[in-house]
Amino acid sequence: VPWNVPMMLNSSGEQQVNWNIKESHLENIFFACFYVALLVIGVPANTLALWVFSQQKKNSPSKVFITNLAVADLFYVMILPMRVAYHVMDGFWPFGEILCRLVGYLFYLNMYCSLYFMACISLDRFLALVLPVQSLALRQKSVISRVISVLLWLFLGISMMPLLITHQTVKVNNSTWTVCLQLYREKPSSQALVSLAVAFSVPSVVMVTSYTLILHKLRSLRQSERSPMVRKAIRTVTLTLLIYIVAFVPYHVNRFIYIASFAHQNITAGEAASLWLTNRIASSLTCVSGVLDPVLYFFLISNYRKSVVRLFCRTQERDRLKGLIMLVRFSINPHLLAIK
Repeated sequence: VPWNVPMMLNSSGEQQVNWNIKESHLENIFFACFYVALLVIGVPANTLALWVFSQQKKNSPSKVFITNLAVADLFYVMILPMRVAYHVMDGFWPFGEILCRLVGYLFYLNMYCSLYFMACISLDRFLALVLPVQSLALRQKSVISRVISVLLWLFLGISMMPLLITHQTVKVNNSTWTVCLQLYREKPSSQALVSLAVAFSVPSVVMVTSYTLILHKLRSLRQSERSPMVRKAIRTVTLTLLIYIVAFVPYHVNRFIYIASFAHQNITAGEAASLWLTNRIASSLTCVSGVLDPVLYFFLISNYRKSVVRLFCRTQERDRLKGLIMLVRFSINPHLLAIK
C-alpha cells in the first residue's frame, strides 16, 4: 500500500513524511498470524487469572497490582482483532475514524498501565524484602494499593486523552484507501519525544532501583537464610525483568530513534522504510506482555498455577477417554472408525 503524505513541520512540531512505503503481503500475513497467536493464548490466560484472583479473599498489595496488570493485559489483547483485520486487508483500515482513535488510545493506555503496575509490583517486593519491618503497617492495608491503582488508571487515562480528540485516519494519495495513523504511523513530534522519555523513565528507574536493591539484599543472606520466599523473590525479579526487556525496552528505544530520525528532513526513502519496519516489529513486541505476564502469575501465585494444572489435566484425561472409546469401538467393528 503506497504511503504518500507531504513532508512538512507544523506548528506543534509534528513531522509528516513524503515517501511511498509499501508493506509486503507476506509481512502483513506474518503480523496477522502473530497477533492471532497472541490473542488465542492471551485472552484465556488472562481471563483465567482474573477469575482466580477474584476467588481470593485476602488481597495483599502485590495481588492488587497483579490483578490490575491482568486487566490491562486483557484489554491489551482484546484490541488485537482489529490489528489482525488491518494486516489481512494489507494495510487498509476499514473501521473508521472513531475506532482508529480508540485502538490507539487503548494501546497506549494499557501498555503504560502494564509498565507502571509492573513498577508497583517491584516496589512492593522491595518493601517486603528489604524493609519488611518498616513497611509492615503500610503493606497490611490493601486499601492503599487500591487507591494507587485507581489513581494510576485515572492519570494515564487522562494523559492519553489527546489520542481520542485528534484526527487519526488519512486517505492515501487522495484515494479511498484509508490508513490509521495509530497503527505504526504515529506522527513524530518534539512533544512525543519528551512524553516518551518521561513516561518510560519513571517506571524504569523504579524497577531497576528496586530490583538492584533486592538482589543486593539477597546476596548478603547466608544460604541457610534463603527461604522459599527468597527463592520466590528471585523468580519475580528474573521474570519481571525478562518481560520488561523483551516487551517494552525495544519499543521505547526504537521510538526514540524513530522520532529523532524523522526530525531530519534529509532522511532517505530506504531509511524511512527501515524505520517503519522496525517500528512495526517493536510495536508488536509490546503485545507479548499479554502472554508473558500469565507466565509470571504461574510461577508466583499458587492458586493460578493449580488452576492451570487442573485445566490441562482435565483436558488430557478427556482426550485419553475419547481415545479409549474409539479404541473400543474399533475393536468391536473397524468400520465404525470411519463414522464421524
